[in-house]
Amino acid sequence: MSTPVKTRAAAPRPEAERPHRRRVTDEHGRRVPLWELALRYLLLLAVLALTVGPFLWQLSTSLKGPTEDIFSSPPRFLPGDPTLHNYQRVADTIPVWDYALNSLKVAGANVVTNCVGSALAGYALARLRYRGRRVATLVFILAMLVPVEGIIIAQFTTMRELGLNNTLIGVVLPGCVGAMNVLLMRNAFLNLPHEIEEAAFVDGANVWQRFLRIALPSVKGTLAVVAIFAFMGAWDDFLWPLIVLSDPSKFTLTIGLNYLHGTFANDERLVAAGTVIALFACLQRYFFRGVGEGAVKG
Repeated sequence: MSTPVKTRAAAPRPEAERPHRRRVTDEHGRRVPLWELALRYLLLLAVLALTVGPFLWQLSTSLKGPTEDIFSSPPRFLPGDPTLHNYQRVADTIPVWDYALNSLKVAGANVVTNCVGSALAGYALARLRYRGRRVATLVFILAMLVPVEGIIIAQFTTMRELGLNNTLIGVVLPGCVGAMNVLLMRNAFLNLPHEIEEAAFVDGANVWQRFLRIALPSVKGTLAVVAIFAFMGAWDDFLWPLIVLSDPSKFTLTIGLNYLHGTFANDERLVAAGTVIALFACLQRYFFRGVGEGAVKG
């Protein structure tokens, strides 16, 4: 006579042995629905197309040969017969590398003067105690509200009185210290703990030693941002160099490439090749890398 075998219900598996389904969470640990994640990626792709798309189209146009129709419908993004001849034509038409060297001189001088001047002015506004400090800060804030077009005549008159018209120094001088850069450095110095400088003061450090050895190394990230803004602002500037410069040998790249629009208005391939040269994308990558390397953890 056989006895019935009792079957026991399977014990629940431990939590660690259960198959783990990957969940998408945000920075706060909350679960993100798939439709919301897909919507985010679609928005990012749309923004990417709006920002990078024009550059890629200019690059594609600059690589197209003279026999390709750049106004075809529907437009063709990839060139059928890529060529670098358009870049050679730009160099043969205008002294593009001399113009690029002038732009590099102006941008380099602008970076140095903005980093030095903004760091000194920002430290004085944030750390030093003197009468009129708040008024000086207000002056820098009000300077940001004045449009450049409203003071460009006064700038030109000043450069003419100083005898700096038609010189690269005259191009650099009005933007050698930007009000926004000064305020950025001021806010960076304000976020530093006062106890560090007080300890250095007790040890006998003077103002310059506290600035150079304690405060300035702590704001390298903000200083890198100031350098990026100063370089890009000077490199892309068109209106002020156009007004102050008259000698073609001293033109910056943005002014020199304007000849391509006037002389070769119907040759969009040549204009696109000059635009790609002016974008200077090969070096901007290294400037943006400096922000991450110089960032301050806090």
